Amino acid sequence: MAKLWKSMIACMLVFSIVLAGCSGQDKTTTADGKRILKIWGMGGEGGSLPDMVAAFEKANPEIDVQVQQIPWGSAHDKLLTAVASKSGPDVIQMGMTWIPEFANAGALMDLTPYMEQYPNLKPENFFEGARETMKFNDQMISVPWYMETRVLYYRTDLLKEVGYNEPPKTWAELKDAATKLAARGNGNYGILLDNQDAAFTLPFAWENGSEVISNNQAQFNQPPYIEAVNYLTSFYKEGLAPTQSDMQLLPAFGQGMVPMFFSGPWSINQIHETAPQIDGKWSTALIPAKEEGGKSASVLGGSNWSVFSSAVNKDDAVKFISFMSDPANQVKYYELSKDLPSTLKAWEDKAFSSNEQVKTFREQMETSRTSPFVKSWEAIGTLIKDSLQQINLGGADVQKQMEELNTQANELLKD
Repeated sequence: MAKLWKSMIACMLVFSIVLAGCSGQDKTTTADGKRILKIWGMGGEGGSLPDMVAAFEKANPEIDVQVQQIPWGSAHDKLLTAVASKSGPDVIQMGMTWIPEFANAGALMDLTPYMEQYPNLKPENFFEGARETMKFNDQMISVPWYMETRVLYYRTDLLKEVGYNEPPKTWAELKDAATKLAARGNGNYGILLDNQDAAFTLPFAWENGSEVISNNQAQFNQPPYIEAVNYLTSFYKEGLAPTQSDMQLLPAFGQGMVPMFFSGPWSINQIHETAPQIDGKWSTALIPAKEEGGKSASVLGGSNWSVFSSAVNKDDAVKFISFMSDPANQVKYYELSKDLPSTLKAWEDKAFSSNEQVKTFREQMETSRTSPFVKSWEAIGTLIKDSLQQINLGGADVQKQMEELNTQANELLKD
């Protein structure tokens, strides 16, 4: 992996030198003397920044913020180029799973010296799970911006028809409810499980007492992890979950074909828009625990802010991140984007406490964890998805496939 990273950097460096020669030196101030602050925002998040930027510039009239919106599909390559050429932005939005890779490359500035000047950046402001994404090799290299986690979405009306006035709370109840719902026949299923999500198995492994990576060693072949995969695979084997990848989830949820699924907060608005006919007939719940009284687990995701090590305007970059971490501004950003806040204080606002569907996410975040914070996680995630495909679609033996996955993951962890 290290050799691969060096090769990519070398290629990007040649490309970036050519570009630099064509474009000349970047300006650091505007014609009227304002300090330029360059920000890269990814995907739709970058498009939702202008209103927040306007408020920041109003409070800091000596700063001119220039936002560049970058599609997620090309963001990784663009970041590699920026690292190689040292010509990236001042502030960068980082997907959580990318942070270890770029921190390991020395691309992210240590924010520790700014903690006292900007209390909004202190780790205690954020969910415990999110704090794991802030440090790398004892340096404070990022600050959580918005958060998401996965919960259970379920049709309240259809669950009641099969005897569930409340959502399933344990693995046994989830399986029982799915079995009864699938027994309706006529192409109906009990649940949809997304085996193309690299994080799909993690909550169940954690609930079953397994780690994913421990002491830099993969744990996919350990009995608790194998048991969790066998449990999830049984839904496919027994016809309770569809295997076809072309099923349209939200229409199927609206039609009742798929009455349960796991997803993040983005699905709330998607359901309201796609299937308004079932408003009042669905809700959200914690991911069922292994056993009654057990602890529910889920995966924490979202995006962080970082300052590039090569940033020209470091001080204003940190000031901007502090502004975006202010609880009141996090509430304002939620109203603009519906992305959930990362700070505990922001969650005290009535915008969250009065919304039952959103409140589930607040409770789930208390027990959510990030994917393993290792630089090879993206590559390991691809292996996980391939293995689950082999098991659930190809009929591969679970133990054998997970042993193979474990060996491949450990090879990646060596770098």
